[in-house]
Amino acid sequence: MPTASRRRDTPPPRTANSEADVLRGFLDYLRASIAKKVDGAPEPRVRTPAVSSGTNLLGLLNHLIAVEKATFLGETVTDWPATFHPTPQDSVTDLVARYRATVDRANKVLDACGDLAAPLPRPGRSGSAPSIRWALTHMIEETGRHTGHADILRELIDNTTGR
Repeated sequence: MPTASRRRDTPPPRTANSEADVLRGFLDYLRASIAKKVDGAPEPRVRTPAVSSGTNLLGLLNHLIAVEKATFLGETVTDWPATFHPTPQDSVTDLVARYRATVDRANKVLDACGDLAAPLPRPGRSGSAPSIRWALTHMIEETGRHTGHADILRELIDNTTGR
């Protein structure tokens, strides 16, 4: 078993008191946590399933890219299970960079949204959109859940722990 590598834990954010600042602060905290968890993970184990469901570390990040794009950028996903499978060409560096770029694009959309009760802008998509509050809460849950999965997978890969 690899030697333990302990990363320094990053505490939860101290944000301003507005609801929007708290929600965005926690979402950005979780986004940074998942990116750090994947960054530097060794090939090929980063894409090797470590549990019977087939979940792998790189696949989790690939899935979160799709969720960010669908939720905040209005992109349509037709095969959610496929989002858990990166292509053989996807490297750790490429997917971490793609995730960070997607988060930056999503934050630009959120920067233009002042009212949490307003529907999320979804250019090119029909039907009613969820509120910005709902979208932020959903993304905190989704990113937090998969960051927890990533924490366990990274420890199984190379014994790296911490946020």
